[in-house]
This record gives sequence, structure tokens and C-alpha cells, in this order.
Amino acid sequence: MYAIVEIAGHQFKVEKDQKVFVNRLSTEEGKKVSFDNVLLIGDGDKTTLGAPAIDGAQVSAKVLKHLKGDKVIVFKKKRRKGYRVKNGHRQSLTEIVIEGITASGAKKAAPKKETKKAEPKAAAKKAAPKAEAAPKKAAPKAKPAAKKATGKADDLKKIEGIGPKIASTLVEAGIATFAELAKTKPVKISEIIAGVRGNHVTDTWPKQAKLAADGKWDELKKWQDELDGGKA
Repeated sequence: MYAIVEIAGHQFKVEKDQKVFVNRLSTEEGKKVSFDNVLLIGDGDKTTLGAPAIDGAQVSAKVLKHLKGDKVIVFKKKRRKGYRVKNGHRQSLTEIVIEGITASGAKKAAPKKETKKAEPKAAAKKAAPKAEAAPKKAAPKAKPAAKKATGKADDLKKIEGIGPKIASTLVEAGIATFAELAKTKPVKISEIIAGVRGNHVTDTWPKQAKLAADGKWDELKKWQDELDGGKA
């Protein structure tokens, strides 16, 4: 018998006595733990499929130890930007052993009740003799709160050929997002950045911005590798 169960946000195909490495669990070492989100159970030729989980099914396990996984190197680089960052990461894991698979009739673990903290009692106020009420001063009028900007600017420097100076110039001209840049003609862009020193080719910027606005980052990255300062 085997089961497909969700443990700590990931799905695993497990069998009895199998050892599995999962994302770090809060259960202490040596304690037992059960998982109710069983998506599928296979027993010979019989297969039970949940919708999405199987009612009454459960996978029981025992926590063996907590550990960290192998180091993974994360390296980031931006071409012609002088940007290089190298980091290492070790994922926190928990090793468990599957002790049993129950197809039906298992009771779900009751969720822990949150204990409310007792609110400190307000100190008893002593009754004081009422003094003659002084004339109340008119409260000063509250200043109207400054309006927050609703539009969220994009990082225009992700477009090949656009540096920090050009990006700030475009934002000052009202072009702060990929969608706005995609709608602007290259001739208009050249007029806006005319005061920025250098030879800037704007022909591909709207098309690059359109890909960025649509979330097609892989396609944009592949195209940018073929560009030279924004020039095809």
C-alpha cells in the first residue's frame, strides 16, 4: 500500500517504513505526528482518489531528527551593470519514518485552541470632586492627509539599454511602469532623454517593456542576451 500525502506544503509518495526528508516540522524529535491531507491511496489494483483529500484517511509517522540539507549556491549577475552577488543556503529539514497508512476511519487531530491572554484589569479610579468645568477650547482642525500615490513604479533598469539616469528621467516625464513605456513610441522616448549624455538606441525599449509588462521574463532574457545596449 502506498499513499500520496501533503506534508509541510509538499506532496510525497510514501509507503510504510519509508524514511522521508520534509521541510522542518515543529514536532520534537522522537514524537509521533499524523498527516490528514491524503490525496491518493493505492492498494494493489485498487486506487482511491480524494476530492481533493480522502475523508478519514491518515498517514502516521515518527520524527527521527531535525537537520539541514546540502548547501546550495545562489549566484546572481546582471550583464554590463557590474552586479554580482553570491550567497549560500541550507534548507532546514526534518527526517521522518512512515509508521502506517490508514485508508478510512481515522480521526483528525483537533486544532489547538488559542489561549487568550488575560487582559490586565484597569486600576480603580478614585472619585474626585468635580471642579468647575473650564470653557473648552475648540480643537484644532486636523490637516487633510496627503494623498498616497496609487500607481506602483516598475524597475525600468531591467530594460536593456536603460540606466539609472535614464530611468529617473523617464519617471519625471510620467513614464514609471513597463506598460506606460510599452505604449510610448521610440521617437518620443528619444525626445524625453535628449538631455542624457550618450548614444541611446530606443527602438527596442517599447517591445522589451511589453514583454516585461506581460510577465514574459524568460523570453525577455533570451532576447536581451542578443542585444547590445538596447540595439538589436
